[in-house]
Amino acid sequence: MARSRKPRDLHRPFVTPEGVDLRLELASAGARATAFAIDAILLLVILGLATALLAFLAAGSGMLQGVGIIWLVGFFLLRNFWFSLFEMGRRGATPGKRLVGLRVVARDGNRLTGAAVVARNAMREIEVFLPLSFLFAQSAQGLANTFLTVFALAWSGIFLFFPLFNRDRLRVGDLVAGTWVVEVRKAALSYDLVGETRRVSRHFPEEALGAYGIYELQRLEQVLRAEQPVAVAAVARTIRDKFGIPDDRDDYGFLSDFYAALCARLEQGMIFGRKRESKNQAAA
Repeated sequence: MARSRKPRDLHRPFVTPEGVDLRLELASAGARATAFAIDAILLLVILGLATALLAFLAAGSGMLQGVGIIWLVGFFLLRNFWFSLFEMGRRGATPGKRLVGLRVVARDGNRLTGAAVVARNAMREIEVFLPLSFLFAQSAQGLANTFLTVFALAWSGIFLFFPLFNRDRLRVGDLVAGTWVVEVRKAALSYDLVGETRRVSRHFPEEALGAYGIYELQRLEQVLRAEQPVAVAAVARTIRDKFGIPDDRDDYGFLSDFYAALCARLEQGMIFGRKRESKNQAAA
């Protein structure tokens, strides 16, 4: 009798510099492939439009060689900067990742750096784009033979399927850059954690409430639900120290009140059309 395989657990500890374990869920290989396919389609659409424009200009000017060089440089810049520039943004995600609900984070819990983003995407050039571009260029000139075709496809295939053969679903670029691709769960603001009728007994400085957004609220909710004393104490101490709030020796009660007050503030802002995604973004 065949034994059913237990689904692989993709949850991993993610300890922030404050010592808080947020327990993130890694993106599955299927989700990553879907996000990459969406980005690839968007790149092809942009490339197609640019090619049509350059072909029109070349037909009018007769500068075929110059336009061809511009096309090659533009294609190189597009495929490299598309991933790097979007992932350096505050959401750490390309349009494809955002649609699927993924983002890139640093595995050590610190802020994702530009160097890490560039490193992980530079590896994609070696993994996929360079061998396939070379193969297409050789094919267009009628110079591609069987060995070259098999070698280029095998090279790209090994790297494309690499995430299937390690427990953290890492690309080689993730290994080099020290990054993970994780699930981003969008949760509506709610009072279910602390109770809609909870009376907030503490008052917080406007500066403290105004410093955080929806992302931090959701991370705070994770900390409260996990009920890990060390994590609760670390987050409470961080907020108190940052805004000069006296310690009343009730970390969980302090964070519960802060959560409720922050939740109310963010929802009130959304009513008036002011939505703040995170502490790194001004209210829109």
